[in-house]
Amino acid sequence: MSEKFDVIVIGGGPGGYVAAIRAAQLGLKTACVDATLGKDGKAAPGGTCLNVGCIPSKALLDSSKHYHHVEHEFAEHGIAVKGASIDVPAMIKRKDGVVKKLTGGVTQLLKANKVAFFHGKGTLGADRAVSVAPVDGGDPVELSADNVILASGSVPIEIPNVEVDGEHIVDNVGALEFSEVPKRFGVIGAGVIGLELGSVWNRLGAQVTLLEALPDFLPLVDADVAKQALREFKKQKLDIRLGAKVLGASVNRKKKQVTVTVDIDGEEGEMTFDRLLVCCGRRPHTEGLLGEGCGVDLDDRGRIAVDGQSRTTAEGVWAIGDCVRGPMLAHKASEEGVAVAELIAGKPAEIHFDTVPWVVYTDPEIAWVGRTERQLDEDGIEYRTGSFPLAANGRALASGQGTGLVKIIADAESDAILGVHIFGANASELIAECVVAMEF
Repeated sequence: MSEKFDVIVIGGGPGGYVAAIRAAQLGLKTACVDATLGKDGKAAPGGTCLNVGCIPSKALLDSSKHYHHVEHEFAEHGIAVKGASIDVPAMIKRKDGVVKKLTGGVTQLLKANKVAFFHGKGTLGADRAVSVAPVDGGDPVELSADNVILASGSVPIEIPNVEVDGEHIVDNVGALEFSEVPKRFGVIGAGVIGLELGSVWNRLGAQVTLLEALPDFLPLVDADVAKQALREFKKQKLDIRLGAKVLGASVNRKKKQVTVTVDIDGEEGEMTFDRLLVCCGRRPHTEGLLGEGCGVDLDDRGRIAVDGQSRTTAEGVWAIGDCVRGPMLAHKASEEGVAVAELIAGKPAEIHFDTVPWVVYTDPEIAWVGRTERQLDEDGIEYRTGSFPLAANGRALASGQGTGLVKIIADAESDAILGVHIFGANASELIAECVVAMEF
């Protein structure tokens, strides 16, 4: 006989564990199912974000930034440092410590809020039955609930003729685990992940080349910001090739090299790297999630189909985070998780997708909320813009951070803020105040 819950959450990422905790706080008997294993072989709830995404990449970005400051910027302040070097294994160890502390914290939060945790792969069946295949290979555990929240997350998109082997050709997970700085580092994709991880190894001395198939740089970003960011990143010696379509990649294990065949603006050629990162976006992770008769539909992009309140096509089944529509962002998933838990508990809840902020943790950072000029033009909305360069800001100059700009887009008639776009130091913090301004 299966154990019965009010709410079962499948997935322990920023959407799943937040939904489970909130549901439990609202008095609902709640279970959370997650199969993630940490580097120590133990359960590590927290999803991609805490384990192999947002958190470890930010830890490495911070370490590499400190090294870059010592090597290239301290002298300007009159600070002399001789013989500085980077201990990559020590840097990785620090990153692992940050991850372990946070995933352990999630485990304790689930326990403190009396959420039943099942370490295994969850599959949704008919009538909200959930079968859990334990990670340790034990017998399946059968559960059921009045409500099930699907928060299965996403996985990297694979591309034809480029096989990730985890050593020479890696995805975002492998790029967080290098034991030394590669001399030549190739990156397929100049989006958020490519720019962030490319920046890490560039600061540490790697010659980084980013191959982007699209003709435009960061097309989701405001055009003025993207233009200035591209110019700055090239000054940082990031070799960004736009319109570069990768046709294939092969590994020479004897030479420990990767040869990439690439078509750039119609001309085919080869490039050689010591390591190659594949980061061409992510797709919803639904393999093994939806069992026969569960009643949950997928849309034409493989995402779980939901309405404006995250309800799926099956009664009592909800879905949040990367596996549904909207941006694949941790804070968006958490917001959805809280909202769904409150809706299940009979409380009013609403998610404002128009005010979900985005951040690229390069240096300078890129952050934005709301719409771009291009989007407003397409929608026929009249607007006004105002921008200010950080080169004219006293605090920025005094801090040696005068690169960048702040741009605000407002409704031409009402002056309501429609979008804010920032390229500069601490943009990730500044954008939060802009979100508040837009919300109110």
